[in-house]
Amino acid sequence: MLARTAAGCPSLGKCSSTSAFKCPSDVMSSRPAMSLGSAARPSRSINPGPRSGVVTAAAPVKPPGFDKIAAGQDMPKEYSSYMPDWDKKRRAGVILHPTSLPGPYGIGELGQEAKNFVDWLDSAGMQCWQMLPLVPPDPMFYSPYSGTDANSGNPLIISIDELIKDGLLDFSDAPKKVPVGNVDFPAVAASKTPVLSKAAQNLLKVDRFSKLREEMQAFRKANKWVEESAVFDVARNLPDLADKAWWDWPEPLRFRKSDALKKFKEEHKSAIEEYIALQFLFDRQWKAVRAYANSKGIKIIGDMPIYVGGHSADVWSNQKLFELGPTGAPANVSGVPPDAFSATGQLWGSPLYKWSEHRAQRFDWWVQRMGRALQLYDETRIDHFRGFAGYWAVDGKAETAMNGSWKKGPGIDLFNALKKALGGVPILAEDLGVITADVVALREAIGAPGMVVLQFAWGGGPTNVHLPHNHYENCFVYPGTHDNETTVGWFHGSSSEEDKRYIRQYLRTDGKDIAWDFIGAAMQSVARTSIFMMQDVMRLDNKARMNVPGVAANNWLWRMGDGEVWGRLKKEAEDLRRLAGFSNRLPPGSNFKV
Repeated sequence: MLARTAAGCPSLGKCSSTSAFKCPSDVMSSRPAMSLGSAARPSRSINPGPRSGVVTAAAPVKPPGFDKIAAGQDMPKEYSSYMPDWDKKRRAGVILHPTSLPGPYGIGELGQEAKNFVDWLDSAGMQCWQMLPLVPPDPMFYSPYSGTDANSGNPLIISIDELIKDGLLDFSDAPKKVPVGNVDFPAVAASKTPVLSKAAQNLLKVDRFSKLREEMQAFRKANKWVEESAVFDVARNLPDLADKAWWDWPEPLRFRKSDALKKFKEEHKSAIEEYIALQFLFDRQWKAVRAYANSKGIKIIGDMPIYVGGHSADVWSNQKLFELGPTGAPANVSGVPPDAFSATGQLWGSPLYKWSEHRAQRFDWWVQRMGRALQLYDETRIDHFRGFAGYWAVDGKAETAMNGSWKKGPGIDLFNALKKALGGVPILAEDLGVITADVVALREAIGAPGMVVLQFAWGGGPTNVHLPHNHYENCFVYPGTHDNETTVGWFHGSSSEEDKRYIRQYLRTDGKDIAWDFIGAAMQSVARTSIFMMQDVMRLDNKARMNVPGVAANNWLWRMGDGEVWGRLKKEAEDLRRLAGFSNRLPPGSNFKV
């Protein structure tokens, strides 16, 4: 989620998919299909599966009894029908966070506009919708990568119109409609929070919603984490605690003394139940969007930061699992060492995991966290995957990341525990940056696809792993990610003249439509999955940039326009579909003619 170097993968990504963990493109959307056995590399002879990108059981490549036929003897009559299937289950998709969707209330929501986007993806022949974390963002800068809870959803993207359809709100309850522009998070929170509170209270108290309350109680029973999340959220929003980190709370609540917790829950029962009601409504709406996407053959690719925020329900309710000092403040925190991009490194500040305690608890916290991801997404990108092999540790009082040290991560043991508990976890390993051999080995051991980014391709010569001729099948290719400039912004801004010269010659382009030059190159890559930012599809410059790593303010704001944008993007959908057809990325069963 922060700036990455363009250093190449030591093995050029020659993945040996012999692990129990299957590539996301090879996994069904339903959880039972995520089984992990000894999943050897799929044969080239693969039956075209349903439009989920599933690698199904391989068809026989030779007739029964073939090995017993002697040389020179007759072959069976059906011999010529045993042909290999060269379908590599290739696919393409778009990155768009729900907050960037159209909508009248200042922020994208989980209603009709989300389904309109799915319809647009379907028309474009896309099979993936990738997004950023859906968690409640941090309350200061609204980053989804430093949220207050790793399991909860962001209530600000709950659809007002869907609540009205459900009868939980009246039309007159809706917030004032605002012109479509970048997200003003404080303004959205101020206008939507009272309305959401009314919907939650109606759910909790009005007789005609008794059946919906039963569904909410089932959600609550199946998701025990929501109890701790609710207590933390209510506490952090109390007037006398709102400006304090939890390690500065009164000690009985800070250290979760049983009497203090019991008293707090009794005193704030109504607020706690309201939080749970909102999480149920988020969950209900999101799963409806996901089901709609899946019905169109489109997979949802979520995002999970490896670390969680220090001031979060996750750390407060699981203090033994983190490296904390005697007051509860982080003793050691995350970051990356100095590199070509930063002379002082990057200090992220999230508390580090106490891996010995996680191991002692059989990685149960991770099992729960990943299990929640399986509820929300078909596949999950893990940010800073390299931290599972080795991670940079910095003293919690340090002001820069310069004087940290490398520590060994949990390695394959964590993924073995996930396999044992969940049967399989379809992940995408964000493996950008300076990647050591142990990171590559771990990614290959679990069969997870890695990432290549075309904006990183043009320095370091022809061996750079991000150059298209060095791509490998078991990876995702991006022109740029949410952490990058838009391709137009990068090409006309920070790319060097040498970069531009290399690009023009390599891609045989004049650079006048550079965003789509990169989209075309990504489509033609051998990478099984090709993903594009919506900003690049729309040919936008850096005014539409989603995030500037290392800069806290004024990120995560971009929105794509009003509800008429889908009509304006009809030609782009047609062009994407044509490129997907040329590069064998259309869904199975699609008709494509040159």
